[in-house]
Amino acid sequence: MALLTKAIKGTKDVLPKDVHKNQYIEATVLDIAEKFGYKEIRTPVFEHTELFQRGVGDTTDVVQKEMYTFDDKGGRSITLRPEGTAGAARSYLENALFNETLPQKACYVLSCYRYEKPQAGRLREFHQFGVEAFGTENPLADAEIISLAKTIFDTLGVRDIHLEINSIGCPKCRSEYHKALKEYFSAHVDDLCETCKGRLEKNPMRILDCKSPVCSEIAENAPVVLDYLCDECKEHFEKVKLYLSAQNIDFSVNPKIVRGLDYYTKTVFEFVCDSIGAQGTVCGGGRYDGLIEELGGQKTPSLGFGMGLERLMLVMESQGCEFPEPAVPDLFIVALGDKATLKAIEIAKDMRDEGFGVVYDLNQRSLRAQMKYADKLGAKYNIVIGDNEVENGIAEIKNMKTGEKQEIALKTFVSGFYSISLGEQLAELEINGEEVDFSSLFGLGGNEENGNN
Repeated sequence: MALLTKAIKGTKDVLPKDVHKNQYIEATVLDIAEKFGYKEIRTPVFEHTELFQRGVGDTTDVVQKEMYTFDDKGGRSITLRPEGTAGAARSYLENALFNETLPQKACYVLSCYRYEKPQAGRLREFHQFGVEAFGTENPLADAEIISLAKTIFDTLGVRDIHLEINSIGCPKCRSEYHKALKEYFSAHVDDLCETCKGRLEKNPMRILDCKSPVCSEIAENAPVVLDYLCDECKEHFEKVKLYLSAQNIDFSVNPKIVRGLDYYTKTVFEFVCDSIGAQGTVCGGGRYDGLIEELGGQKTPSLGFGMGLERLMLVMESQGCEFPEPAVPDLFIVALGDKATLKAIEIAKDMRDEGFGVVYDLNQRSLRAQMKYADKLGAKYNIVIGDNEVENGIAEIKNMKTGEKQEIALKTFVSGFYSISLGEQLAELEINGEEVDFSSLFGLGGNEENGNN
């Protein structure tokens, strides 16, 4: 039978055998964000197209070339979100979060969509972790979100990643810089790509971010934004550097960083890893003091970053970073016959209510087939229940790691399982000479240690 269709180019399935890696990363980033005071926000997967045109910027590649935009049945122009900041900013305004205590600190894990050439670490449907802080102009905030990102990399064990920072100034000093860029690039206008020729009048800074080899070479000798910063922007940037140094966060100043979205002002930064080739930027962000005002709100200095999770996964796998083992069932019940099946259902219900992972064979195959199935699942213990076991009320439970078997009463199975598993763990710790962690031992079911949360 021929396959009806395949996954759309630039999208990727995450299979059950691998999804624990994604879950680990997502849980880690959200946990760290919460420790910094950032609460999760969830926004719609699509928005009115105007939000991204005004927020992201109509001179960007994202808006000009990459957005998935369509008219809905009401004739409205709708766009699948290409990034997370614009939607979070819209939500901040629409839900009047400016009336709450500022800054409002939000984080998210979401899917994004951009039509671009699929390659390693770059998909058309990708996932992004991001943080946003609305309502603070203090450079302490810039240093904090950078520290948050670094804490994530350190916690996940990512190596060989370096931080590059820059300041692209405020509208006041950037107007002078734009004049200098226009003058410089105008002398090379015949050699610029067609896209950059259009950018020359609207936003010449976008030329600095062009991926064309010719434009990139011309941009090498372009004026540097740091030479045009006003006193306020200079002071802000110096304080950001001071606060990063106070946290022992290494960085290098890269005056070529402008980021790919129009809403950025002042601080911009990237965490770059060289081990994944051209798509080495794993996290990027900065300050966007004019975005909320551009979307119709009051002047609200804000900042944030986005971190590509597929790209982060690529880095971690290439570096051999450790992932937790996938969760396995605590118990597999082999049930032989109708009476045994009813008892298996009863035991499974009681065990699951206590937080244990329990599986039995939904296909009710032979003993051999069920044992083979249990082995593939990697269950910690298994038990065989037939007519004799049901009648006697006693069965043998087997530790699949050691092969040790013990009798267990079916009527008091849960308490018996606690006793057996706890006793074996204590014995193993004693043999290995390890200190006993009773908090984990007595929380056998439903805790993070055994993966059954």
